Amino acid sequence: MRHFLSLSDAGPDGVAAMLADAIDRKAARVAWPKGKADADAPLAGHVLAMVFEKNSTRTRVSFDMAMRQLGGSALVLDAATSQLGRGETVADTARVLSGYCDAIMVRTDDHAKIEEMAEYASVPVINGLTDASHPCQIMADLLTIIESGKQLPGLKVAWLGDGNNVLASIMEAAGLMQFDVVAACPQGYQPSEADLALGQGRARCVGNAREAVDGADVIVTDTWISMGQDHADTKLAAMMPFQVTADLMAGAKQDAAFLHCLPAHRGEEVTAEVIDGPRSLIWREAENRLHAQKSVLRWCFGQLG
Repeated sequence: MRHFLSLSDAGPDGVAAMLADAIDRKAARVAWPKGKADADAPLAGHVLAMVFEKNSTRTRVSFDMAMRQLGGSALVLDAATSQLGRGETVADTARVLSGYCDAIMVRTDDHAKIEEMAEYASVPVINGLTDASHPCQIMADLLTIIESGKQLPGLKVAWLGDGNNVLASIMEAAGLMQFDVVAACPQGYQPSEADLALGQGRARCVGNAREAVDGADVIVTDTWISMGQDHADTKLAAMMPFQVTADLMAGAKQDAAFLHCLPAHRGEEVTAEVIDGPRSLIWREAENRLHAQKSVLRWCFGQLG
């Protein structure tokens, strides 16, 4: 059983295989209609159940289209319209969905829920996002970085802002794929020691934004107020010195790229000048959720090494 709850489930060889597959499959579809299945339709007849306890645009659409392009199909459940919203346990839901579908993707809050889903499911379970990690997003980020002409080993990635789930998965990727992450976060919003340890010695946290971006190849940020959190003035004030501006980008390498997993709040974590500027790769990054997740699905079904 191949679950994809974290990047470490696949390991460096699995991540590399998925990235190579995503590059090849994306290239093979140039100028094709979005709904046309890949020539080999490797998941023909397969169905993915998508369970949403958090709102979604990119995760919902990209996984749905990923299954269509791979020749399969997808269906959506959310808490409001399923028995999960009326108290049915995650374990019971996992058992039931395993009898109907070939894989389950979950987007939820507590990471323990997806671990419970994987424990009781008899089909692959994929982490579409939890409060602890966001591995599918980072697969898309790595694909985008490679497409921009950069090599992962030896890369320097600067993170600005909140020490959240996206940062945790970036640091995990750093440890697996041998690049460095320097995160600049305000006091009280740093990543945990456990998250830093995911970097296997290649991740560190500093308190100064300019120190983080110095010589960086890629600069990454995320919304400061995550889903379900209050739009707290105190947090926003603490984060402002870590806003990604054109002046801050100037401290990175001349060809440094800017990434953001979206949705974005221009004027908060990043200025419009940067996110809409020439070094921003956010739209390619968003599209690459589709291509990366097709390869994640294929890995889960044992079609990739």
